[in-house]
Amino acid sequence: MVTRISTGVHSLDAMLEGGVPEGFFIAIVGEPGTGKTVLSLHFIHQGIVDGDKCIYVTTEEDRESLLDQVGRFGWNWEPFIGKRLIIIDALKGQEDPWSIQDMDIELLISKVIEAKKALGYGRSRLVIDSISAFWLEKPAMARKYSYLVKRVLGKWGFTAYLVSQYAVTTMFAFGWGVEHIADGVIRFRRKISGGVLKRYLMIEKMRNTRHDKRIYEIDITDRGLVILNPADLDIEHVTSI
Repeated sequence: MVTRISTGVHSLDAMLEGGVPEGFFIAIVGEPGTGKTVLSLHFIHQGIVDGDKCIYVTTEEDRESLLDQVGRFGWNWEPFIGKRLIIIDALKGQEDPWSIQDMDIELLISKVIEAKKALGYGRSRLVIDSISAFWLEKPAMARKYSYLVKRVLGKWGFTAYLVSQYAVTTMFAFGWGVEHIADGVIRFRRKISGGVLKRYLMIEKMRNTRHDKRIYEIDITDRGLVILNPADLDIEHVTSI
């Protein structure tokens, strides 16, 4: 029997037979500004609520900005830092125990394992947002680095979201590496319709799961990510701005 854990978005859980399978590495892929980070924040917040050990690696914004963002959704993570949550800051390169100074994949893996040991025993969630930042200067290494992350960190019992950011013109350089090794793929897209920005989500792959295969319009609100109705369009018609 497959053990599932909540994504933190209940309507998404319903599309996944109750959640993502425990121990899976899920690729969260799409262009900037489509909702990938918000979905990842939901995943970690649900883990905090459920008493899981949670690690969030941020390369796109610093630790303080991340805490401000979750505060806008009405969540207060600060009391749980060091107990159920460690945020690894890979943006500023600060000299503190939970920052990394270089975008080096082996340094990342080592720091995540160190954080896991510090948090102790328990079901564990991991977000790397974004993993594609670690091969930005070496895109040909995307598949090798992705495989290394899964092979090493998979032994530590994580259920992980690996965020991969790309523009449509660079998706072959930055997208397929992490998707190749992923147990599941959730893809985000965006377009402008009638002068209004619209965002979309689709579960493209989830092993051991009879998942919803439709593309959905989504919205980002003061409650976080909200899944709206199925969209009557093909994903190839959902293009970037």
